[in-house]
Amino acid sequence: MAQRTLARYLTEEQRNKGVITGDLKLLIEVVSRACQAISIAIGKGGLGGVLGEAGSDNIQGEAQKKLDVLSNDILLDANEWGGHLAAMASEEMDLPHLVPHRFPKGEYLLTFDPLDGSSNIDVNVSIGTIFSVLKCPEGADLSTPEAAERAFLQPGTAQVAAGYAVYGPTTLLVLTVGDGVASFTLDREQGQFLLTQENMQIPVETKEFSINMANQRFWEAPVQRYISEMQAGKEGPLGKDYNMRWVGSMVADVHRIMTRGGIFLYPIDSKLRAQGGKLRLMYEANPMAMLIEQAGGTATTGRQRILDIAPEKLHQRVPVILGSKNEVDRITRYHAA
Repeated sequence: MAQRTLARYLTEEQRNKGVITGDLKLLIEVVSRACQAISIAIGKGGLGGVLGEAGSDNIQGEAQKKLDVLSNDILLDANEWGGHLAAMASEEMDLPHLVPHRFPKGEYLLTFDPLDGSSNIDVNVSIGTIFSVLKCPEGADLSTPEAAERAFLQPGTAQVAAGYAVYGPTTLLVLTVGDGVASFTLDREQGQFLLTQENMQIPVETKEFSINMANQRFWEAPVQRYISEMQAGKEGPLGKDYNMRWVGSMVADVHRIMTRGGIFLYPIDSKLRAQGGKLRLMYEANPMAMLIEQAGGTATTGRQRILDIAPEKLHQRVPVILGSKNEVDRITRYHAA
């Protein structure tokens, strides 16, 4: 039997299960084609003149890479004309991007981090794209980008789909439409994503953790306690040896957890406290939390389930702790103690 394509998988979710609408199916297919285009651009590297700085900063004041800007443009151009979207929001843009009047408007909102882990671009390490889909509230004011921001301020529980692409040795698309998590591999010869893993499940126990140890001196006491217990190994209170893995690209670190278990931490610390955390709620934390929970894991800030957070602004930042359920539950208890 031939491998199922992304299009067939989505058709079955729509036709046989009634999980998604026809418009959502088409929207996800468009996003997947944009990810293919980004993958091609990344694959050219220095040959395509896409490496290095763009000479501009994003809304967070971070220097943009050429591929950040290119990836953002690819996603905007691919999605604005299809008739499935009312507006888009990107980590790289201050305000939402409204669908131009010359195109029909749809019932969905798309948020994305066009190129996660862009500090790894020039050293040829895995990077990715993260995206999330919301329903546009009925009667939402989309007259201006400033007014449209309010339509996006929905908790993660309102997401109807989320996913990420990994641009590594192979290009993968990992997706949930609220019916478990499936992974698709890009067949470059066919030019389409083929289903390679269905019903992904994260082991509840783990022996791997992912955190930036350079920030240790800034961590709160619960995180200090938890990491020190893991470093103590078999002789410590957790009774087993752990390995640390840190890529510096959230997509790559989370995909490892989705594949073989583990815990990812970007906690609040004294350095980040004023801005609320490092990672963006709408573009990174919410979509990843939906995927992790759909695969049997847990995602919290240390004090609150990520998907329950009511966003107050488009570029809001939050602490993120996610992965294997037993480990995330343990550090959440430490925060509550």
